[in-house]
Amino acid sequence: MSENNYYTTVEHEASAEFEERRSLFIGYAKPVRSADEAMEFVKQKKREHADATHNVFAYLLEGGRVAKYSDDGEPQGTAGMPVLDTIRKSGVDGVCVVVTRYFGGILLGAGGLVRAYAHGAKIALEAANIITYEKYEVFSLRCGYSEYQKFLPLITSYGALIDDTVFEADVKVVFAVKMGVSEQLIPKISEISFGKYLPTKDGERFDYR
Repeated sequence: MSENNYYTTVEHEASAEFEERRSLFIGYAKPVRSADEAMEFVKQKKREHADATHNVFAYLLEGGRVAKYSDDGEPQGTAGMPVLDTIRKSGVDGVCVVVTRYFGGILLGAGGLVRAYAHGAKIALEAANIITYEKYEVFSLRCGYSEYQKFLPLITSYGALIDDTVFEADVKVVFAVKMGVSEQLIPKISEISFGKYLPTKDGERFDYR
């Protein structure tokens, strides 16, 4: 299956912290859909930690085609880039990570900074729960009540997610199946109904199961 049928990101916003030689590092991670959303998250954390020594950030979007980072006053290459590298190595897309540092009075050196900021990013991503979504096709199917009794077990046997069922004069079922599954399922529906009923494709989405 194509890599485009999978999307790995973080499930929710989260944070984690640790102390390194008296400096406090707080890592934040949040799923984002645009550069504007990422920068708004960065601004929010900078407002929350206006008294911090540094608020380093990095974000990655669109399969790595859009990326940005900032050392926020730390020596060049010791903060923002390690955060971005950690995001890339995790395989996560559509995420913004901010690592806030409160300086504890002891210098860490270039190597120490790289390790600390990379670790701050890593624990933030883990706290936000890295999750892989798979692409689904969404269909709607209208049929009679007797046909519905036959179709429902068939549809669910193909791993469908039932989004909605509307019972009126007839039955409307809205369901989603993983990419490629419909190539097997739709002919089965047609076969059972002797070609009378066929689902209508309504779109596609990423989902998790």
